[in-house]
Amino acid sequence: MKITDEKRIIDIQSEFNQLFPYLKLEFYKSPHKEGEGTEQSSILDPYTKIRAASQVDSSGELNINEEMKVAEVERLLADQFGLNAQVFRKSQGLWLQTTATDHWTLKHQNESGQRG
Repeated sequence: MKITDEKRIIDIQSEFNQLFPYLKLEFYKSPHKEGEGTEQSSILDPYTKIRAASQVDSSGELNINEEMKVAEVERLLADQFGLNAQVFRKSQGLWLQTTATDHWTLKHQNESGQRG
């Protein structure tokens, strides 16, 4: 997944959701610690350009695969692109932050979301 300063958050969210249809990414103004959630009020507008959401030069390639753990993806986004992200999983029609299951792989999270 290519991330550039000119892309918008919604573009990254859409690409991620195409790979993992039962997961979604949300981006926040401030970071969270592993295993903790993030306040809804801290969510960034999906039409924000990456340049405005990041504190670093935020262009590059985000290489993710289904065997990566949620915590790894969130850490990569923070370390490599300066983006504060949280993965959510669909569960019974609701989107849940994966804070208690950050150690699960993206594949496991997505399959769990598919089962509902």
